[in-house]
Amino acid sequence: MPTTPDSYNKLLLHLYRLSYELPLDRFQDAALELVKPVLPFDSSMWGSATLTPVGIDVHTIHLHCQPPEMLQAYEEIKHMDTAGALAAQEPATTLAFHTDSWFGGPDQKALRAHGRRFGQAHFFIGGAVNPKTRFTRWLTLFRSNERAYCTETERVLLAGLMPHVQQALELNRLTHLNQAAVTGNAAQGAAIADLRGVLYHSDAAFEQALRAEWDDWRGHALPSTLMKSFLQGCNRFAGRSQVLTLRVEHQLLFLKSRPRCPADGLTPREFTVAQLMVKGNTHKQIADMLQRSPATVRTQIRAVYEKLDIGNVAGLAEALRLVE
Repeated sequence: MPTTPDSYNKLLLHLYRLSYELPLDRFQDAALELVKPVLPFDSSMWGSATLTPVGIDVHTIHLHCQPPEMLQAYEEIKHMDTAGALAAQEPATTLAFHTDSWFGGPDQKALRAHGRRFGQAHFFIGGAVNPKTRFTRWLTLFRSNERAYCTETERVLLAGLMPHVQQALELNRLTHLNQAAVTGNAAQGAAIADLRGVLYHSDAAFEQALRAEWDDWRGHALPSTLMKSFLQGCNRFAGRSQVLTLRVEHQLLFLKSRPRCPADGLTPREFTVAQLMVKGNTHKQIADMLQRSPATVRTQIRAVYEKLDIGNVAGLAEALRLVE
């Protein structure tokens, strides 16, 4: 455990460096391994959820040295979890307790059995709750050794680390988002959301795009019509004035927005022909590649030029650039 400002600062600097250097799928495990020498634990779960009257409704979860069935088993007993209820009472809470003592009630026998089954003799819980939405981001650390009691000094240490750990996770996600973003379009926006549509990050351009497309959008989540489109398997939503695209990675949605442009009005076949034209193929070569007649391809090229109001390949290339 760091006992000097210098050692504590080195820990934080290392944590933030990892947030920029590591990919999404490696950062959380690496960050937890960095914390272990400072605050010893055996396993962990790190995630986000909405707090409900019947327990936590998990949005994202990262399990560290815990099997997936742990979370599945917890779903059946989460309504007994009084620790989660206490953590929800304050915007920021850090708890440390012994499982059998905390969950000592006769009606919490299943929770105690769950703890023994999955090596959760002692808990550390650090979380932050939005009082209005009941949305929380939390980190739980487990100790399996029955004699390895959590101390108040360790609880205070976790309370100090929690804002940095969560901020480093946010920076890791933003770094990943920025690395994948297409540059050169000032109107392009970007955002990160979870699979429930809750926004974790959105820049001003993305929020402006949502307001332009959905006049009544005011919330902290993606519009329901947009989420419905994505859940149906579409990774591209073309609205009245905006186009939004997404990719799914590590239980998160990485989204981009941009204003709708004329090329968005092309049919899928017309768009394919247009792309092949820009790459320097002749209409005969395109016909061979797509197994269509040259006459059909010529008709589609003419339709593309008319829709985009252009007269040459250079203009076509510029039109397609706007949709990339």
